[in-house]
Amino acid sequence: MLKVDNINVYYGAIHAIKNVSFQVNEGEIVTLIGANGAGKSTILKTISGLLHTKTGSVLFQDHNLKSAPPHRIVEMGIAHVPEGRRVFSRMSVEENLEMGAFTQPNDSVNAAIEHVYERFPRLKERRKQVAGTLSGGEQQMLAMGRALMSRPKLMMLDEPSMGLAPILVDQIFDIVKELNQSGVTILLVEQNAQMALSIANRGYVLETGRIVLSSDADELLHNDAVKKAYLGG
Repeated sequence: MLKVDNINVYYGAIHAIKNVSFQVNEGEIVTLIGANGAGKSTILKTISGLLHTKTGSVLFQDHNLKSAPPHRIVEMGIAHVPEGRRVFSRMSVEENLEMGAFTQPNDSVNAAIEHVYERFPRLKERRKQVAGTLSGGEQQMLAMGRALMSRPKLMMLDEPSMGLAPILVDQIFDIVKELNQSGVTILLVEQNAQMALSIANRGYVLETGRIVLSSDADELLHNDAVKKAYLGG
C-alpha cells in the first residue's frame, strides 16, 4: 500500500532522514520505533506532504506523493494523527470532527460523525464540549475520530500513548487494533516500543535518521539489542 524508497529529508543544513526505505502492506500494523529525535515524526510529515524529500520517492497505491499537496494526500486516503493530538482547542468536539471531513461530500458528514460516535461513545457524551477542556485520553480519541472522518485507507499515528496514564494507553492501543481489524491499515510511530510491537505485524528500528533493523514484530520483541535499548531488558 505504501512504499517509501530512499528518502533524504533536511531541516536547513541538518540531515534528519538518511536513505530511509520501508513499506506497509494493506491490512498491516507497521510500527516505527526509536528514541526521541530519531526521525520518526519527520518521516510521517514527509509522507503527509508537510515536508519534502530531496531524493527517492513515496508511493501510495502506486501514486507518487512527491509533488502532491497535503490536502490531496488526505483525499487519496492517508490520515495523519499528529504528535500531541493537535485538536482545535477552542472548537467543540463535533466541530473538530466536521473539520476532519473537509475533503468529503457534505451529504456524507452526518453519517460519518455518527460512525465515530459509535466507535467512541465518550465523544458523543462530550459532543458540545470545547475540545481544549477534554482529558488527554479524550483528546487522543478525538484526534483519531477526526482522522477517521476522511475515510482513510491508511492511518498514521504519531505517539498516541504520549502523556497518558497506563490504563488509557491500553485503551488507545485496543482502539488501534479495532481500527485495523475494521479494515484500516496502520503506520504507528511510538516510543512505547513494548506496546507498539505487541500489536504490530512488523517493525522498523530508527536511530539518528537511519533504519538500523527491521523484522517481524515478535522477533524484534525478543531481539537482545532491541530489548536493551527500548524495552528495559
